[in-house]
Amino acid sequence: MKPGRGLPPPGACAYNNAMSHPVIFDRRLLRARRARAAALEPATFLLERVADDLAERLSAVRRTFDLAVDLGTPGDAVRRRLADRVGSVIALDPIAAHIAGERLPVVADEEALPFRDGSIDLLVSALALQFVNDLPGTLVQIRRALKPDGLLLAAMIGGESLAELRVAFAAAEAELEGGISPRVAPFADLRDLGALLQRAGLALPVTDVDRVTVRYPSPLALMHDLRRMGAGNVLVERRRIPLRRATLRRVFEIYAERFADADGRVRATFEIVWLSGWAPHESQQRPLAPGSAKTRLADALRTQEISAGEKAGR
Repeated sequence: MKPGRGLPPPGACAYNNAMSHPVIFDRRLLRARRARAAALEPATFLLERVADDLAERLSAVRRTFDLAVDLGTPGDAVRRRLADRVGSVIALDPIAAHIAGERLPVVADEEALPFRDGSIDLLVSALALQFVNDLPGTLVQIRRALKPDGLLLAAMIGGESLAELRVAFAAAEAELEGGISPRVAPFADLRDLGALLQRAGLALPVTDVDRVTVRYPSPLALMHDLRRMGAGNVLVERRRIPLRRATLRRVFEIYAERFADADGRVRATFEIVWLSGWAPHESQQRPLAPGSAKTRLADALRTQEISAGEKAGR
């Protein structure tokens, strides 16, 4: 792909990530686990669901997008849905070079976007941004890369995901290990994400949640699916010694005791948080300036206005 099509010239840096931020996720380990999952038979049911939902949400937007970026989405589920909606799609993936059969135009990390300012009409991402260490910085980069009136539409794993697994691990480790180690990532919640969109300078920010309950024959089946999603523990502060068999067995027992249905199958909750925002443009709706209303609220409600300090008669 030529530099003029959204990419900066060779050697240029689109974003200077000099600001310090906490390092929560081991990004190198994440890439290795995603590559391993791709080599196995991947579990893609969540991605397919999100891709369908993304296509439906885009269908409500009455405009065309000449150039779109699929940011970090594992696999091609989203790109297949975008094929008839956009002119060109740039797929950005940090492990594309390691996936057999995938020939993607850009191999880059979600924390260092290689795009010119104001070069992209649409940026989408599915189940990738939850593992970004500097999410505020990434959102700022996205805002800069979008053209005026360009759209960000992304889905990421939310803070209530795998709550059952978190409870089972905590109870088992407290009982047998004498302490709790980080096992499930501290994903962002809805209110935090809305504030981050505004902080990044995106207009008309919207966030909402889709909660998906998946039933498994056993907790072990859930663990196998997480492995095939490339969603194992990649926390920097994870415990480095292998989990004892007795502890893992107790995890499965607690999980089955507390989160099994009458038929013996266990539940696992996945929270999908959707976020969208637009690069500011003069054509967008804006709130009216304070004091510009032409009709009093009391008149609209057909009631009597009581000035401050007065009390209604009894």
